[in-house]
Amino acid sequence: MDTSQKLTKGLVQVYTGNGKGKTTASLGLCLRAVGTGLQAMVVQFMKGRGTTGELAAIRTFGSKFVIKQFGTGDFIFGTKPTAAELNCAKAGLDFVAHELCQGDYDVIVLDEISHAVNNGFLAVDDIVQVIAKRHPQVEVVLTGRDMPVELLAIADLISEIAAIKHPYDRGIKGRQGIEG
Repeated sequence: MDTSQKLTKGLVQVYTGNGKGKTTASLGLCLRAVGTGLQAMVVQFMKGRGTTGELAAIRTFGSKFVIKQFGTGDFIFGTKPTAAELNCAKAGLDFVAHELCQGDYDVIVLDEISHAVNNGFLAVDDIVQVIAKRHPQVEVVLTGRDMPVELLAIADLISEIAAIKHPYDRGIKGRQGIEG
């Protein structure tokens, strides 16, 4: 497989909706990209300190498929961001801005970016500007519920994942290897 392969034009994809599977879909896209000689990176906003199956699996790919986390690891829901959380989000956006301009990775996922905006960690205009300045061959994938309209407007592809039925509704907790 030719590992020097590059995309001729990078697009912006959005995976949003209230259903389970947005991060999973983006990881699948990265797996496909790596399998065809491209390099992929997942930058997780709002996540950190966790041990998940995808973190363990991605480490086996070396530099071809990497994941970086920019969150405190704390559960954030309806609370004002702390200074530490704001610093993590800003560091994540600064990191993404640099990586998007370099063009070393062909696919870069901004995982849970909608939550970073919707919870006041990052300004949507800053994200739009960072994406606009990216290397033209870098594919960008944005994930998260309630994707801001400004991010939907710059997307070339939008997939909405709907919650139709979920085992959690019957009291079944997340299972290691399936939901985490």
